[in-house]
Amino acid sequence: MLPKPTASPYAAVFIDFENVYYFLKNHFHDPPDLNDICLDIVRTLREQLSDKGLDSLISYAYADFERLATAPQGALYLMGVSTRNVLGTDHKNAADMQLCIDALEVMYTRPDIGTFVLVAGDRDYIPVLQHLRRQARQVLVAGFRESVSGDLLQNIGSAQFIDARDLLSIERVEQLEKRRADRQRTIEESRRLREQGLAGVPSAAALAARANSAGEAAVPQPKVVPVPSASAPRPIVPAVPRPFVSRDDVPEFAPVRRLTTDMERRTLAFMLAEFQKLEAKQQRRVTELWLGPFMRLLTDELPELPDYERRDQLNKLRDAGTIRIEKREGEPHPFSVIVVNYSHPDVQELHPGTEN
Repeated sequence: MLPKPTASPYAAVFIDFENVYYFLKNHFHDPPDLNDICLDIVRTLREQLSDKGLDSLISYAYADFERLATAPQGALYLMGVSTRNVLGTDHKNAADMQLCIDALEVMYTRPDIGTFVLVAGDRDYIPVLQHLRRQARQVLVAGFRESVSGDLLQNIGSAQFIDARDLLSIERVEQLEKRRADRQRTIEESRRLREQGLAGVPSAAALAARANSAGEAAVPQPKVVPVPSASAPRPIVPAVPRPFVSRDDVPEFAPVRRLTTDMERRTLAFMLAEFQKLEAKQQRRVTELWLGPFMRLLTDELPELPDYERRDQLNKLRDAGTIRIEKREGEPHPFSVIVVNYSHPDVQELHPGTEN
């Protein structure tokens, strides 16, 4: 039997502290006052809930606190937030499972709690959020827009979402955005220099360019062509029969156009990085990537987008001629693969040195 809707003024707040901490650390390039920023978010959230007439009777913060560079437990305790130390790994923290367990326990044991606030953004929380709403509880989600799953946001609704940027002062947000912009410019400049061969060990082309700029003549080096010995037997390489493929069966790339949005370039850069990982693992050139597993990886890379928008990014890449998608016959089912157009200008900019 579902409980009756309640106008209860009491709330329970569940904070995936580790998620907030590492988003700030990675997105804004390890700001020096990272601990204070996290605590400001928690403090302001509780104040805003109080202004709305909600008394945060229960507040939990989850993290593997021993792995954090800071020690926020004392400050959280003084704010009335109980800490839950959960063991994590290098790839994923364990806060989400413990948070869900605690949220359900509070729902079943504290009928006086009418509002549940989750400071979290993983799509793994969708089932517990749906269950809370079916039990006539109000559910709010707080987090940075970039770190909140688009599927979760679509499920909860924008009216029930609290942007973490609004929990920080304007000056603090401006400082963080400036820090990110400065670091991004530095990274982009380093990438540009590497592509030109002017960073680290200079390439032959870079040395020639420097010599010419200094008024020195670049002396071409003669190419040494090995002459095979007349007595040396030539190796016999057996011919490997290649399967006949009709040109009608091979799809063409769409007409080339440049990518127009940062999200398209971000998707393409992530795809090319996955190609490189596969090539490094197999020690050979890889010409195609399985579509299904890649889409699962893209979910973690672009969690702020709902599923249909992630699929739309691939459609845009295909329409721009950067990739094509081919079907393959397989057992037990057919599957699809991604093939990259290495002669596309955006591919060459993001993955310099590639050839078709």
